[in-house]
Amino acid sequence: MEPRPVDPAAPPPATAAASLEALAELLAVVDRLRDPETGCPWDLEQTHASLVPYVLEEAHEVADAIRHGDDRHLAEELGDLLLQVVLHARIASETGRFDLEQIARGISAKLIRRHPHVFEAVEGEQPSNRGSGGDSAAVRRSWDAIKAEEAAARRRVGEDSPPGPSASPLSDRLAGKVRGQSALAGAMTISRKAAAAGFEWEGLDGVWEKVHEELDELKEAVASGDRAHAQEELGDVLFTLVNVARWCGIDPEEGLAGTNRRFLDRFSRVEAALGGELGGRSIRELEGLWQQAKAQIRAESAPRDAGA
Repeated sequence: MEPRPVDPAAPPPATAAASLEALAELLAVVDRLRDPETGCPWDLEQTHASLVPYVLEEAHEVADAIRHGDDRHLAEELGDLLLQVVLHARIASETGRFDLEQIARGISAKLIRRHPHVFEAVEGEQPSNRGSGGDSAAVRRSWDAIKAEEAAARRRVGEDSPPGPSASPLSDRLAGKVRGQSALAGAMTISRKAAAAGFEWEGLDGVWEKVHEELDELKEAVASGDRAHAQEELGDVLFTLVNVARWCGIDPEEGLAGTNRRFLDRFSRVEAALGGELGGRSIRELEGLWQQAKAQIRAESAPRDAGA
């Protein structure tokens, strides 16, 4: 079965036309920023590598806006993330490596290829009907199978790892999967897949024992003054705590994001109580104000009495 062609020459609907016009304006703005003669010095200094922290920052800010349900903020942060895509495309195009057109056509082709239930025409049946109300689990399995076929094809032509059976297929797949994830999310992915393959504790008690073992090793590494070793041991502690989260059905990324928000809420109240000046205060005074802030937040979030 051949995919139903998507006609790029077809006139776009009004909303799509407006989007294309807005995207063209963004491209023109970035072109001006990267103009070697009249562009912005900061923008002209940027490379793919120098922009990595900004890509990650903008992606996390998109996620934060989604968590808060703030549409205005989400639209703004998605714009910042789109800017990163356009900047990377522009930087690559300046040396003839690829451009935004190749990026867009590549992802369009990938989406069509990985959604045969939508784009492959079946006699007497419209793809749009097949794509609605289907089994999402089956779609996911099909997606993963097509990805595996694509990876095998790339290996055959030498684009990925050398051809031939891998001695560590699960590790190879996981290395590619977690490459685009945050370290915390990647740890959860690895933990889940390794456990599903049988690399698992018999019970939660074993996980807790491992947590305490890793904590002791971290303390020893810190006491030794070996910073590189301490960093490794800190990673081991965090990875083991991710395993605790998996056993308990908790999302560590959401948990840490919630802690960050709660800390900032409490900290802002401590700052406000001191007029914005924390310097010269004793830890006892700061801790007292911290506990007051916690109690205040708890009272504000507690359900009111029915008769109130």
